[in-house]
Amino acid sequence: MVLEEIYRSDGHFDADEIYFQMKDNATRVSRATVYNTLDLLVECGLVQKQQFGKNQSLYERSYSYQQHDHIICQECETVLEFCDPRIQEIKTLMEKIHDFNIKEHSLHFFGTCNDPSTCKYKKAKEAESKS
Repeated sequence: MVLEEIYRSDGHFDADEIYFQMKDNATRVSRATVYNTLDLLVECGLVQKQQFGKNQSLYERSYSYQQHDHIICQECETVLEFCDPRIQEIKTLMEKIHDFNIKEHSLHFFGTCNDPSTCKYKKAKEAESKS
């Protein structure tokens, strides 16, 4: 049931979000079951666990996802995903140069949104200053 709920979701989520979604759908599940199941799903490779510079872990489904990387706004915490084939080329080159078999990678760019109309933090600050 936890896996089904995850695969109905898009993007990144934390364990509590899945727990509350399941509760909202009248699924009887404990918070501990959700956390324990997430650990197992990560171990099985069906879910990926991400740390975006915060103490909180976020998850995303793995199945049928192409390799992608992340850009994270440190103000509004928006996470943008991107895929660039040059990163795969760099990975292949590093394997060759260092005689190494890279199983997976994680690339996170941290910064801030430039456009105040898209940054949740900047929009909130702008609205606050107008009131």
